[in-house]
Amino acid sequence: MPTDIRDIIIPELERNIEVFRTLLEGLTEEVYHWRFLEGKWTLLEIVCHLYDEECDDFRARVKHTLETPLVAMPPIDPSGWVLSREYSRQNFDEKLKLFLSERKKSVEWLRILKDPIWDNTYHHPSLGPLTASMFLANWLAHDYLHIRQIMRLKYEYTKAKTGENLNYAGAW
Repeated sequence: MPTDIRDIIIPELERNIEVFRTLLEGLTEEVYHWRFLEGKWTLLEIVCHLYDEECDDFRARVKHTLETPLVAMPPIDPSGWVLSREYSRQNFDEKLKLFLSERKKSVEWLRILKDPIWDNTYHHPSLGPLTASMFLANWLAHDYLHIRQIMRLKYEYTKAKTGENLNYAGAW
């Protein structure tokens, strides 16, 4: 990467702790269980996903690629976890706290790494070569995708619950 990856990604991952906290704390059960469309995730399911991705995907894969890139990675199943880990039955506030706590641990871990080799490459059997820096950059991109998803869900909730035309606000 052209610039030190720590200077770009890590501060943003840390800033997103407050972004997620602001977007998600203090919501009612009605809001976090509300489903925009069949097959779309609720805010509770998104929070559970963020927690699992923090622990079992991004942090684990960055660590794996930095430390043991020649060893096969454990499989993950983010879409399957929705059912197998019973996301819809989890406690929203507890899961949010756990996610934010794990994100803090992730940022602390990233900051104390000593001379990480971001070009370390794991050779995925179907995706090909994947570097530690690629996993790190995608970690942040994943945040942005879910921030957008959360905002869309909250927008649609407002629209559905007020029954008002929201075109005056601007085009979504």
